[in-house]
Amino acid sequence: MLQLLEVVAVLVVAIVMALSLAHALELPGKLRLSKEDYLAVQPIYYPGFTFTGFAEPLSVVVLIALLFWIPGSTAFWLVFAALIALAAVNAIYWVVVHPVNNFWLKDFALKGASGAFFKSGASQSDEGEVDWIAYRNRWEGGHVVRAVLSLIALVLLATAIVL
Repeated sequence: MLQLLEVVAVLVVAIVMALSLAHALELPGKLRLSKEDYLAVQPIYYPGFTFTGFAEPLSVVVLIALLFWIPGSTAFWLVFAALIALAAVNAIYWVVVHPVNNFWLKDFALKGASGAFFKSGASQSDEGEVDWIAYRNRWEGGHVVRAVLSLIALVLLATAIVL
């Protein structure tokens, strides 16, 4: 049972890391886009990333479960550190990234799970003229920090498992 839980943990944490890393690796190219081009390509993410985004809260749940299997060991503290990193990844999403997602999508009618998910949470104000570059930098920067933290979490988890 422990080995199965470890495999599931690595899988979900790897998904979290892959999604964040994908956004971070796009940064140099996206910074070259004009406002019109940036706003045109931004909505392409939402249908697909909605379905894989389940890995973020699931990663926290799986690592909590894993902690119960390895109490009091060096591996425990490594998994605990990975859990803290993943909790930060989740918090950064909801505090930094998600409100900007709502702003990007204010004029789009997403359906199904994507529509319900992106209507949740706080929205950035759309009153008056907005500084799209500040929103872009907030969104992109949030994903870079999330990529670093999720990579740290994956390395900590893998290290704990091989101990």
